[in-house]
Amino acid sequence: MKIKGKIVFITGASAGIGAATALAFAEEGARLLLAARRKDKLASVAAECLARGAESVHELALDVRNQPAVARAIESLPAEWKAIDVLVNNAGLSRGLEKLYTGSVEDWEEMIDTNVKGLLYVTRAVVPGMVERDSGHVVNLGSTAGEVTYPNGAVYCATKAAEKAINDGLRQDLLGTSIRVTSVNPGMVETEFSQVRFRGDQERAAKVYQGLQPLAATDVADAILWAVTRPSHVNIAHVLLTPVAQANSLLFHREAAQGSSVGLVGSMR
Repeated sequence: MKIKGKIVFITGASAGIGAATALAFAEEGARLLLAARRKDKLASVAAECLARGAESVHELALDVRNQPAVARAIESLPAEWKAIDVLVNNAGLSRGLEKLYTGSVEDWEEMIDTNVKGLLYVTRAVVPGMVERDSGHVVNLGSTAGEVTYPNGAVYCATKAAEKAINDGLRQDLLGTSIRVTSVNPGMVETEFSQVRFRGDQERAAKVYQGLQPLAATDVADAILWAVTRPSHVNIAHVLLTPVAQANSLLFHREAAQGSSVGLVGSMR
């Protein structure tokens, strides 16, 4: 599949995996529809995408948690941007790392509203057009956390387990169309993820990646681009990718000054 000239809609595109994915598609000559809450960072990514070869870029200041705003944004797109070819549901976050019975209800709501309901809102707004055109590809960002639950992360893990179920259900619901549906499930990726989880505590966030080489956002973007560019009759249902030093959500091999160790995860995508 050639991407040049295709409309690729990416949520959470202002940083991390979303920004890296936008740049990867830009280098293939895609037309990029980029959405995020942070307008200034989104504008910077858009400019870099144009410099990297994107055919054109259209920016949307959008909070995926706001269903009416999502619906309006898609309905009001200029005519030349309505026929979305690829949707990358990337917007997501984690908050806190506490035991379930002491966790913050506000943190739970933010994760569920963004990771689950936001994914649903965007999918509901975009996929009907794909069905009408009998063409398109939906890529959902999951996590190894949706495969194996880890301590103190029950709600975040639950949102990623929900993503897996939604992804597979959507693929079943679209059977008989030409639309493809893929879940890309990374393990530990060094982005702003841990800083967001720990609300800007950079020291605590840095400890998450000590003693091992995590994935980079570009690694995940490469997997997304690979899945989308397979021949049109090929659907990649799931991509599970981790650093070599990670076995699953629970087990990591960390190198330390006094030797190596295997331990539990402190935080992950």
